[in-house]
Amino acid sequence: MMKKDSIRALYNVLLRYGLIIFSVFLIPLFYILLKPLTVNSLYFITHFFYNVAVNESVLTFFISGTSFNIEIIDACVAGSAFFLLLILNLSTKGIGLVKRIYLFFFDALLLFLVNLVRLMVIIPLYLQESAFFPIAHQIFWYGLSILFVIIIWLFGAWVFRIREIPVYSDVFWIIRKNKKAQ
Repeated sequence: MMKKDSIRALYNVLLRYGLIIFSVFLIPLFYILLKPLTVNSLYFITHFFYNVAVNESVLTFFISGTSFNIEIIDACVAGSAFFLLLILNLSTKGIGLVKRIYLFFFDALLLFLVNLVRLMVIIPLYLQESAFFPIAHQIFWYGLSILFVIIIWLFGAWVFRIREIPVYSDVFWIIRKNKKAQ
């Protein structure tokens, strides 16, 4: 027979993973919130350096009589990276609700800022029609995006003193409880 604390912990595990499954349906919300925030933040930053206009999700840069359009598409706002942070957050046991919320917003803010820096690095390459733009874009997109998420997660876990490992700690706890019950 399971103790009351063990039953509560099991419900906590089921609730957190249920939230992960449910949150899959909320992925479009990440893009709805992040796209205008990213576009307007980029406009705010770039207008100090360039003659730029914004129309919905397109930034138009006017340089020496030539205009360059940069459309900020869903992939640019890294919504899936924010979702990965949410999964890491929800799949980590032993975090209270308030701390979990603070941790997610801390990590999300860091990821948002890192993404803005990423875009600010590659935009000038595009505007200068640099031969390095395609490779820089690919390196940032494929190579560094997951690395950024992992580093941000680890940094947030360090700041908030999280000692559990996502998924692993839950699986290990369930296996240990199962062995004790037998």
